[in-house]
Amino acid sequence: MSSHSSTKLRIFSGRLPTPNREVDYETWRSHTEFLLSDPCVSERHVTRKIVESLLPPAANLVKHLGPHAHVKSYLHILDSAYGTVEDGDELFAKFLNTHQDAGEKPSAYLSRLQTALNRVVQRGGILFSDFDCQLLKQFCRGCWNNTLISSLQLEHKKNAPPPLSDLLLLLRTEEDRQAAKSNRMSQHLGFSRTKVQSKHHHVWDCNVDELGIDIQVTETLSAGEKQMRKEIAQLKAQLASSLTASQSEQSKKNSKKKEDVNRAGLKANSNHAQPMRDETVSKRPKPGYCFNCGEDGHLFSVCSDPANPALVDAKRRELREKQQAWDRAHGVSGSARLNQH
Repeated sequence: MSSHSSTKLRIFSGRLPTPNREVDYETWRSHTEFLLSDPCVSERHVTRKIVESLLPPAANLVKHLGPHAHVKSYLHILDSAYGTVEDGDELFAKFLNTHQDAGEKPSAYLSRLQTALNRVVQRGGILFSDFDCQLLKQFCRGCWNNTLISSLQLEHKKNAPPPLSDLLLLLRTEEDRQAAKSNRMSQHLGFSRTKVQSKHHHVWDCNVDELGIDIQVTETLSAGEKQMRKEIAQLKAQLASSLTASQSEQSKKNSKKKEDVNRAGLKANSNHAQPMRDETVSKRPKPGYCFNCGEDGHLFSVCSDPANPALVDAKRRELREKQQAWDRAHGVSGSARLNQH
């Protein structure tokens, strides 16, 4: 009896989500059943261990029972509050739809199946005598590692399944063997791939990624090769950035050159228009009379006639009127005439 006096049940409070250092109700219930099945442990001792393992709010549900109540009274209340309410058929249907998760080891999957099938048996979904048979059938159905199933010949053991402990040992041994073989293959293929990459770059087939590394051996690359891939990716990113900057700079240069060409064209057009304006202004009416006598046909420098100021003034007014009329007809401003002169 003294060997069991220090035995403790795991802490259970009934709070969700389950706090750290506590267990869910199914785990706590299975530990209690194990303690009850021990003939060396008295019922009163089990009752005390149950009370010590409970925290509020679960402890508040059975607080009124007291230390002398029967163990079944405690378990009946706790089962009503926290136990599963699904019947055995529903639980068995869920068990048949339980498959191996991604990244889950076969041994861990078997342990999860065993926990689910225990609930099925407790709720009367199947007989306990069918436990091992149903467990192995669902494992073969829901495990995705066909190589492991074939190597252990589990399909042929369905009619006479091994006990759970033996089956777990078989799975763990096979898992270790496959892991060791995968590790050796990774080291070997990683070394071979390094030699091929360094000397025979021209033999790559079409099943390569953008860095030129075989997709099928990505999982078996060594640490050095993974580092090399990382550095190559960084170099590609730097080259792409430099190329983008160079293209941007070249685009700016081309744009500036185009602007210079346009500016030169505008200047040339302006210079071409200036002689046109000069030629037009040159056709403007000019004085054709003598500034001394006012007669046409000769200049002041060769005039021998007597001066006639009145005629000169008349000729000047007539010329001014013709010039003003010509300016209006050709749209020549006074400032343009001054620049021309």
